Amino acid sequence: MTHADAATPTPTGDEGLMEKIVNLCKRRGFVFPSAEIYGGFRSTYDYGPLGVNMLRNVKNAWWRSMVQLRDDVVGLDAAILSPPAVWEASGHLKNFSDPLVDCLKCHSRWRADKIDGVCPNCGSTEFTESRAFNLMFKTHAGPLENEGAVAYLRPETAQGMFVNFMNVLQTTRKKPPFGIAQVGKSFRNEITPQNFVFRTREFEQMEMEYFVPPAEADQWFEYWLAERFSWYLDLGIPREKIRLRHHEKDELSHYSTATADVEFLFPWGWDELEGIANRTDYDLRAHSEASGERLEYFDQASGERYFPFVIEPAAGATRTMMAFLLAAYDEDQVGGEARTVLHLDWRIAPTQVAVLPLSKKETLEPSAREVLGMLQPHFFCDYDVTQSIGRRYRRQDEVGTPWCVTVDFDSLEDRAVTVRDRDTTEQVRVPIDGLVSELRRRSGQAG
Repeated sequence: MTHADAATPTPTGDEGLMEKIVNLCKRRGFVFPSAEIYGGFRSTYDYGPLGVNMLRNVKNAWWRSMVQLRDDVVGLDAAILSPPAVWEASGHLKNFSDPLVDCLKCHSRWRADKIDGVCPNCGSTEFTESRAFNLMFKTHAGPLENEGAVAYLRPETAQGMFVNFMNVLQTTRKKPPFGIAQVGKSFRNEITPQNFVFRTREFEQMEMEYFVPPAEADQWFEYWLAERFSWYLDLGIPREKIRLRHHEKDELSHYSTATADVEFLFPWGWDELEGIANRTDYDLRAHSEASGERLEYFDQASGERYFPFVIEPAAGATRTMMAFLLAAYDEDQVGGEARTVLHLDWRIAPTQVAVLPLSKKETLEPSAREVLGMLQPHFFCDYDVTQSIGRRYRRQDEVGTPWCVTVDFDSLEDRAVTVRDRDTTEQVRVPIDGLVSELRRRSGQAG
């Protein structure tokens, strides 16, 4: 693992990569601008047929790693709307803000800590005094818009896990160290949304609160740094495009004694994919004091009662998907022709197998549909009969499909199909009856 100091962002050298990814996402159905027929709505995006598959696969890969394959972490799905009392106790009403400045020349608004004293819009260096801007979305629950009906859209999923700590403890009979995990929408009224889906006002988080005895907090903090870093490597982020950066003391949140970010080398420089923080017992203690409810853990063996410390890995699902796309993007040549290809790990690819009848002739459709039906319980599949087989291969390469299965006229006689590998472009003949086993073998699955 690399521990890097805070530094000025370093461009990746491919200034056009971001534009290529944005164009590919729109053209191939990964991400669309929201409400585009009405001129769009800034900083909101809709995930198309391929995007919703890939985003779901990213979240499923996280859930599998963090919950399914562990016996010390359980799941939760907490409400998005919360009363002010939750956010007052957590410190968000007081502390969850960014420094806002106005350019005195063009009157645009910016986060003061992100512009280095120069207006990105007009180049002016003259600004208003910085003032705190709270990032939470405020709304009203019920028919009356008065202070008694005020509610907030959650800016993070974490607080739902803290206020349910005792519910989970009592129903699961877990004991520290154990975790509560959640994947869901969060909302932040960002001053300057930017960089496509990297920073938006509506986004998805993958968070886990890991409750530990206070004396063990440091060792579990180091454990989760290593676990989360390796997750990105395992799913295909190149080693040279990822690093771990520890926060300086003046960067730490009001609840944290230690935080490190997993950072990815985006086209604009190093930026955060995930933060891993030691939140101490701040949240449980604060909610206990504010609500009057006991949120301590009682260790029956020792007779000790204490507020557990919390180690929190918190990742952005949407920006993680974007990082996987950027890391996977490649342009090469096959047979003397240029192609665009996404070298996505099969686990997060939006389409994992494409079934391609060689011809539109109806004689091939029953066999092709049989093959499709065999594969669909095991993989995300596409079925494509339009244009030449070569063009269809290129289409599937461009969206990262690992394997194409071609059903041809010989298939009617020999009950076999041609399997093409995306990365090597090698093609082999495989019996239909053994196709699922062959693709599971290639994907590293048992059987």
